[in-house]
Amino acid sequence: MLKDQDRIFTNLYGMHDRTLKGAKARGHWDGTAKILQNGRDWIIEQMKASGLRGRGGAGFPTGLKWSFMPKESDGRPAYLVVNADESEPGTCKDREIMRHDPHTLIEGCLIASFAMNAHACFIYIRGEYIREREALQAAIDEAYEAGLIGKNACKSGWDFDLYLHHGAGAYICGEETALLESLEGKKGMPRMKPPFPAMAGVYGCPTTVNNVESIAVVPTILRRGPEWFAGFGRPNNTGTKIYAISGHVNNPCVVEDAMSISFEELIDKHCGGIRGGWDNLKAVIPGGSSVPCVRGEKMKDAVMDFDALREVGSSLGTAAVIVMDKDTDIIKAIWRLSKFYKHESCGQCTPCREGTGWMMRVMDRLVRGEAEVEEIDMLFDVTKQVEGHTICALGDAAAWPIQGLIRNFRDEIEDRIKAQKTGRVSAVAAE
Repeated sequence: MLKDQDRIFTNLYGMHDRTLKGAKARGHWDGTAKILQNGRDWIIEQMKASGLRGRGGAGFPTGLKWSFMPKESDGRPAYLVVNADESEPGTCKDREIMRHDPHTLIEGCLIASFAMNAHACFIYIRGEYIREREALQAAIDEAYEAGLIGKNACKSGWDFDLYLHHGAGAYICGEETALLESLEGKKGMPRMKPPFPAMAGVYGCPTTVNNVESIAVVPTILRRGPEWFAGFGRPNNTGTKIYAISGHVNNPCVVEDAMSISFEELIDKHCGGIRGGWDNLKAVIPGGSSVPCVRGEKMKDAVMDFDALREVGSSLGTAAVIVMDKDTDIIKAIWRLSKFYKHESCGQCTPCREGTGWMMRVMDRLVRGEAEVEEIDMLFDVTKQVEGHTICALGDAAAWPIQGLIRNFRDEIEDRIKAQKTGRVSAVAAE
């Protein structure tokens, strides 16, 4: 259980003052210039030592990602882009940071940009986040007025500008290269890689794209030392993490706790247990809607980190835990997700453009049981033809929930088909 003094986000619930004055009182913006004076290489080495892995879902080591940026400029400016397009169903952690603790993010942007030789940073915020944008913009204005960012930021001799860009509510723009296209004013469609953003990102310049939480924890890590951060969780899965638990728990919540906390402790401590008790747990989606679901009995002893959840056939993703009890129609729940991915596909790659619609229509029939048992395997085959055959991961995101359903709840799908068939036969016989 994480102690209060070890929490990085001290105002996650908006109980305290979110202005610059309140943030400073809670220890933010403390000695920022001193951190910058230690130099670029020192910051990157500290980040590597902390073991921080990207909090946006993929879990790529943050310090390593920063080190890919060119050491010397070839004349092109470098940029940091913060991905605040939090559109994954179930995920609601970054909005709490931007709404209640925005200065953690702004200070993180300054330090991370300095480490990557970037004089400018863009925060790309989700189209639906109106109030979050207002809170964040107000905090940015405060930081400019106080001289913490802008010319000679924090009196460090470093010029730094921060721009907040509002999206238009497209899920695909959460993919880093589609986000860059949208930022440039083009249609939000993923780019082919390589070149990777570190070589040619926004406006063809070296760019690093990081998640809000990944950037917001940086100042605290550098102030308290990488050893402190690495002391939480298991090796290779270190630090604190914001979990967003929704669904059939007694108290759904967003909470910061240590990595590698057990699922059982997370639910019992923070959410007051499963609705109807642990025996009523049917399935859990542990990391936002694009990761496969896990059967309840396998999930109870699971550990919430990148490596452990891979072992149970899922992923930590954004740590958006969606809990489903035995009242849930799991087939219908997964159908709803497949409908979402069909709607959000940008249509650039044929497997995803055609496959998402095809999968949704088959799922539609499975919900009603109006299908043949053989179609279950056919559906699984189609998910395999979509997964890994698209430019970005939206194809995978559409395929995985269905694969998880078929792997874990195949018996339910078959029962429904059989029930529908016998029901139909008896209805005919009754005539």
